[in-house]
Amino acid sequence: MILPGKTIGILGGGQLGRMFAIAARRMGYRVAAFDPTQDCPTGQVADLEVNAAYDDIDAARRFAEQVDVVTFEFENVPSETLAAIEKICPVHPSPFVLETTRHRLREKNFLRDNGFPVADFVEVRNVEDLKQAVARVGVPCVLKTASFGYDGKGQVKIEASTDLGAAWNTLAGAFATGTVGGEQSRTEAAGLVGVVESFIRFEREVSVIVARTQDEDVRCFEMFENEHRNHILDVTTVHKPGAVAPNSLARAAQELATQIARAINLVGILCVEMFVTSDSTLIVNELAPRPHNSGHVTFDAAVTSQFEQQLRAVCSLPLGDPTILSPAAMANLLGDLWQAGEPDWPAALRDPRVKLHLYGKQHPKPGRKMGHLTALASSVDEARRVVIAARDALVRKPG
Repeated sequence: MILPGKTIGILGGGQLGRMFAIAARRMGYRVAAFDPTQDCPTGQVADLEVNAAYDDIDAARRFAEQVDVVTFEFENVPSETLAAIEKICPVHPSPFVLETTRHRLREKNFLRDNGFPVADFVEVRNVEDLKQAVARVGVPCVLKTASFGYDGKGQVKIEASTDLGAAWNTLAGAFATGTVGGEQSRTEAAGLVGVVESFIRFEREVSVIVARTQDEDVRCFEMFENEHRNHILDVTTVHKPGAVAPNSLARAAQELATQIARAINLVGILCVEMFVTSDSTLIVNELAPRPHNSGHVTFDAAVTSQFEQQLRAVCSLPLGDPTILSPAAMANLLGDLWQAGEPDWPAALRDPRVKLHLYGKQHPKPGRKMGHLTALASSVDEARRVVIAARDALVRKPG
């Protein structure tokens, strides 16, 4: 066990690391953040901020020597960096988990090879591969980069009328210019690997966050229901346990997440994103071996938040109770809200059920996640109404 008073190292300096650091410091741990950017959201609340590139092996070794365990909130850390750190201190989840889940092709092969439900997919490396893949899976389908894509980036939907050469060039161009994946993707542009997936006509999108320790203790949060706008999570809602009848879908989603966590030998937490079809079939979309945007609501609505659960898991402490205490909703705050000036924070907080979480980012940009609001209420519908009304109130009216 890694007990309170020890130092937790976290790779990545975004909002997930920030909320993890808050949970860790509350339990008496020290936190060290490793991120290329000074004054990053995690660094603002950590005890130590180390600023270096993720591929700076020497800096990573020095970082590892100052901590007792390393976890992460950001998947795109080079495998060489993780290998260097692991020689000095434990890394949870393991580099194998990270290498598998951050690469769509490896992830989907892992899921398919272990019998988990995924959309039909084909690896592609050039336009000819793309033509053959589309002929196999049919249209509509989706062309995605195997690495670096998130929030809808690095994806092209393919219809019967789509020019496949142009679709491939669009993806390759985004990869080569760093639009997808930033500087890291530029170095891999010549060897671009894509995945063509059959298009799933889903009824809704859900997620389950599961935690697992080295002693194989496993706990799942309730199933979250997620609404997206422009491929970015917009609103998440969650019920109290047993509040929905029948709840067989939620139990099936939790069981699926548990089986995946065991199959990949998880130590830490894992978010399993799933599609639900019209006949209530679950299809795994993506895996994220870290806290997840849909789990932010647990900071206010659960006995144990996803961030505290991650801490407990990587430190080999007993897992906390993930029970949801109240119907709740979370709404993301994107940089678009700042276009009319500083948001009207008092207006959003007039309803005492609303809680505000800001991430300490100084430069709002359209599509950039700047914070979120949560609301607890007597029903999911009421919580959703309250949190959306609060977000709407942020936009200052002219005059």
